[in-house]
Amino acid sequence: MDGYDMLLLIMSVLAVVVFIALYFVEAGYGVFYNRKWGMPINNKLGWVLMELPVFIIMLVLWLKSSRVDNITCIVILVIFEIHYLNRSLVFPFLMRGKSKMALVIMLLGMLFNCINAIMQGGWLFYKSPTDYYTIEWLTTPKFIIGTIIFFVGMVINIHSDNIIRNLRQNGDTKHYLPKGGMFKYVTSANYFGELVEWIGFAILTYSLSGAVFVLWTFANLAPRAARIYNHYKSEFGDELDTKKVKRIIPFIY
Repeated sequence: MDGYDMLLLIMSVLAVVVFIALYFVEAGYGVFYNRKWGMPINNKLGWVLMELPVFIIMLVLWLKSSRVDNITCIVILVIFEIHYLNRSLVFPFLMRGKSKMALVIMLLGMLFNCINAIMQGGWLFYKSPTDYYTIEWLTTPKFIIGTIIFFVGMVINIHSDNIIRNLRQNGDTKHYLPKGGMFKYVTSANYFGELVEWIGFAILTYSLSGAVFVLWTFANLAPRAARIYNHYKSEFGDELDTKKVKRIIPFIY
């Protein structure tokens, strides 16, 4: 087992640990912001600093590799980068209000994103067999189906973020239960969309690194979705149809 395979194994084990821990430890950002996680920073700045490194590292790994002219790798890179372009340079600046992010949360997010860039870029541009991502890959069912799933997830994610963003008008401090779109089925529709995205990416790359990313996405978002569900249940008990609306996976959880 080489260093890269060891990294995937360690990250898989850590994902399980994080999944369990987050049911007992409340990550201090968003509605659950808490100063115990360190010095507060501007939420928009926090998101940029947290998400931009993975965008840059993936580009550097590609440019430094011998596969800089591999069309399939370039297409997959563009698909990956579209997500992080939105998360680092579009999503933060659409945020309303003056919310804060704890410094430790930002640093932990940045650390994971850097490691994830090494996992995904390492496989795409260095570890995958040289004859793996040929031009024919772009016409395979796994690439086509995975790409469709990825962009369906992205649409769900962006649409759900937009619903949350527009729950309140300027100056309104009242809390509201998100409705419409996939919020008809889960209280964390934006998280569901992101999970779908990375399931699609794992399929279109057909890679273990992509599967590890899905594992991490679920490990990070499922416990938080459970907390959000409980928060909404306590605040909007009469509005929340607990028989129909789940936490992050429609009809299941």
